Amino acid sequence: MQRIATIPAIIEQHVEDAAFLWHRRSREIDGPVMGAFDIGRIDQRLDANLDGLFAAGQTAWDLVSARFADYQEPPELFLLGALAFEWQSASAIKFALESAGRLGKSGLSALSGAVARSSPSKLKPFVARWLDSTVAMERALGVGALHHHGGNPGPRLTGLLTDGDAEVRRRALKLAGALRRRDVIAKVWVCLEAPSAEERLEAAVAACLLGEAPRVHPMLDKMVAGNPELAGAVIEIRLLTTPSTAARTWWEHFVSTAATREAAVAASGLVGDMAIMPWLIERMRSPELAYAAGLALRDLIEIDFNDTDVFVADPAKLGPKFETIETTPLPCPSRVQTWWDNGRGPAKFGKFQSMRRLRLDAMRGALANAEIALTNWRRSRSIPAWM
Repeated sequence: MQRIATIPAIIEQHVEDAAFLWHRRSREIDGPVMGAFDIGRIDQRLDANLDGLFAAGQTAWDLVSARFADYQEPPELFLLGALAFEWQSASAIKFALESAGRLGKSGLSALSGAVARSSPSKLKPFVARWLDSTVAMERALGVGALHHHGGNPGPRLTGLLTDGDAEVRRRALKLAGALRRRDVIAKVWVCLEAPSAEERLEAAVAACLLGEAPRVHPMLDKMVAGNPELAGAVIEIRLLTTPSTAARTWWEHFVSTAATREAAVAASGLVGDMAIMPWLIERMRSPELAYAAGLALRDLIEIDFNDTDVFVADPAKLGPKFETIETTPLPCPSRVQTWWDNGRGPAKFGKFQSMRRLRLDAMRGALANAEIALTNWRRSRSIPAWM
């Protein structure tokens, strides 16, 4: 990095804006509200601020380091990683890695975000070193780099799937599924018996992508009941890999079970049946299920609900029973009912695909064709940032 003439106030603004934009992007990248166009605007602004920091050299590093000292949070760590990788500075990368270690899993995720935004050519000198590292977090970061940039480790994938660290194995499973590596299916089956529920779920998803969904279904069914914290993700992959009629029957069982009801309601849009709208609106009247029902509505109907008035940001507007609800926005059942009854369904709005919908469609496409790699749904549309 170089020392050049800079205006500190401008660089400080770049730091603040870049941290905020990345934080917002990381929250929305797989969510149901923003689409590729929206993420594209964020990306354009984020890249502009990062370019300003890259050009500022040492001044930028000093300001980002000082900010991280005050706020040891993922957005600040992302900036450290982005600068370090851009400049290919061994000392800066070492500092970023050590800082990530102090934040644990969230630190690894932040550095993975920086890896995803870095060019493969700048990362290349470091990825092989990370994969051979004795530090588990560095190995996990190396696997993440391969996944983000479509790298295939070849025979080394077998070793990564049997790594001594659960996070390294989990990321290797994700890579195996995305690359459609049928040659490692035996190792994937071993991971289905792992102690960690998160690793077992990743192994199940990988196995489904490798064409083994029917054999995995009994394991997924067991996980829904035994791991309620993962019920949403488990129900999702189960519905995506089950024929529609059987999926509806399977879903009805879990939506009628108290422990899995909220997750099953949230996934009800994946059933793809508009006939559930009256039932879904009734769920919106329940404080415990309203948010989940709103997620299902966005899955069921591919329009931009920001163009309607059916969601509210203030739960108190839905009545006293909703005042303590913290997750928003929430669907207003009376507005949804009116909107639906007036025929203002999907036919009267332009089609909108959220980032979540793009992810689901990428999964559907891959599950339907075992010969193609999993599409990178996170590629955003490049458009003017301040239009």
